[in-house]
Amino acid sequence: MTVRSLSELASDLLALHQPGDPVVLPTVWDAWSANLAVDAGFAALTVGSHPVADSIGRADGEGMRFDELTTRVGQITESVAVPVSVDIEAGYGLEPTAVIDGLLAVGAVGLNVEDTVHSEGGRLRSAEEHAAYVAGLRAAADAAGVPVVINARTDWFKGKHGAEETRVEDAVARLRLCAEAGASCLYPVAFHDEATLARLTAELPLPVNAIARPDQDDLEMYRRAGIGRISFGPTWQMALGKQSAEWLARWR
Repeated sequence: MTVRSLSELASDLLALHQPGDPVVLPTVWDAWSANLAVDAGFAALTVGSHPVADSIGRADGEGMRFDELTTRVGQITESVAVPVSVDIEAGYGLEPTAVIDGLLAVGAVGLNVEDTVHSEGGRLRSAEEHAAYVAGLRAAADAAGVPVVINARTDWFKGKHGAEETRVEDAVARLRLCAEAGASCLYPVAFHDEATLARLTAELPLPVNAIARPDQDDLEMYRRAGIGRISFGPTWQMALGKQSAEWLARWR
């Protein structure tokens, strides 16, 4: 794929991020799930590390290699014509240029990067360190000539870091540094209530990504809260697994 076509896909993906009218990116793990989502009418996709790892018999938390992930991503981008973003966890121990080059080589135009470094005992990067990695990804994307959509994620809520009474403001401070470093959208991952989501969207300077459960959550709530992007993490795959287990149990 040419730099121009990748750039067009990246620009299309970014344009879909509209606070209050969020782009829903079904979190897929293979060409089959990607085609299900596209056939259902979705305009872009994200590839989740957790469901991909499960699908190839690896553990989430950088239990698979980056090349195993990009092999699967390439199968997805060859199968669908919509923009594709990829969860790169904390970067698999790679320098930002290697990450960007690897993703562009398989046709991905967006990424999700978190601040939990699983390859180093699950430590949380400092706010400055995470922002620096985001800056490196942006510089590498700029050098490649593609405006890669960088979704900067913090696990501050997920890991229950810091004091509960200051958790929102602490997460906002971390993500503001990522915005300054060149992020395109911001992801304070956790299942938040509407009031918390509304506060996050009001205090953060870029579109906010929220995680949702496709089998039980309410799209209208995320719209009211001003969310700009929704993804499913592993929840779509998990819901399918639960339903499949019920069906299969009938045949034991």
